[in-house]
Amino acid sequence: MLFRQLFDLASFTYSYLLADDASREAVLIDPVFEQFERDKALVRELGLTLRYTLETHVHADHVTGAWLLKQRCGSGIALSEHSGAEGASRLLAHGERLGFGAHALAVRATPGHTSGCLTYVLDDHRMAFTGDSLLIRGCGRTDFQQGDARTLYESVRGKLLSLPEGTRLYPGHDYRGRTETTVAEERRYNPRLGDGRSLEQFVELMGRLNLPYPRRMDEAVPANLASGVTEPEALAPGLERGDDWAPVRRTESGVPVVTCEWLAAHRGEVRVVDVREHVEFCGPLGHVEGAELVPLATLAHAAAGLDRAAPVVTVCAFGTRSATAATLLRELGFARVASLHGGMVRWNEAGLPVVEVMGDRGHQDVALWQGMDI
Repeated sequence: MLFRQLFDLASFTYSYLLADDASREAVLIDPVFEQFERDKALVRELGLTLRYTLETHVHADHVTGAWLLKQRCGSGIALSEHSGAEGASRLLAHGERLGFGAHALAVRATPGHTSGCLTYVLDDHRMAFTGDSLLIRGCGRTDFQQGDARTLYESVRGKLLSLPEGTRLYPGHDYRGRTETTVAEERRYNPRLGDGRSLEQFVELMGRLNLPYPRRMDEAVPANLASGVTEPEALAPGLERGDDWAPVRRTESGVPVVTCEWLAAHRGEVRVVDVREHVEFCGPLGHVEGAELVPLATLAHAAAGLDRAAPVVTVCAFGTRSATAATLLRELGFARVASLHGGMVRWNEAGLPVVEVMGDRGHQDVALWQGMDI
């Protein structure tokens, strides 16, 4: 069996590609939106047929690449029947099996981090892919998305740490460079869910973590509940063009937008404000030349230093955060502001020039990312 462990630096997410050597049928667990080109290229280079993308749960820290892979590779989308997500090809229940060639993954429902968490166990029990239910020497948080500490304890102790001691466990994230663990290791060394921790102790511990919410939660959860659909919202028909600074249109929800082609032709005439995080600004999608990086969480404060009379175009990955930013700036008195329709995804699809600074993580604070799940 072919096996690849893949990593997304921005969210510390692991994705897993498994394929049958003979049939070349494959599945990809927890694909990341920004890694779509990498994953698509690997599937094609290895001559694989991607049968399914599998989600371990509805993620709060990154947007899934499932929908993009479905469009480009023809793969189905599979995730829990309790996830609440739309757009799936197959909603999975505990006990089902997903075949790829001569191999199969057994589905185990392991709720607690979220209500729709799944673990995928290889048919011979050599490997299990635990998502955020069980991390290496840790576990997922239980304070949002229908999380529950008692449920998580029972899921992990009853369905994961009950596997054979030699079963290799592969988590959804790791923030310290570790790549795998085993059932025996976690039973012995996991400070939260190992053999020495009682249910009452675990519930008490999880109740006092007081972690900050994931920084991309407001964007990621809605996108993942739509299985990662990233097609920008349609423009409302029949609306008049905007004011005299640009051909502004409005989406059906009232967000003012301009097209990528217009911005490319008039980039020097407007202030381009990119509201992504630094690691995305310098990542695979690149950024518009001359854009100013002002992460969405800091925009309200930074707006005090912006010229309210100057035209502003807000930018993000595919238009969600930039729409929020444009609306916020309008509320703060910026009359000439619009969001880039389709974001940097559509900009790249149109073949427009980008500035790339690959691999630069800048001043990102790893501790904040750790707070998402530990």
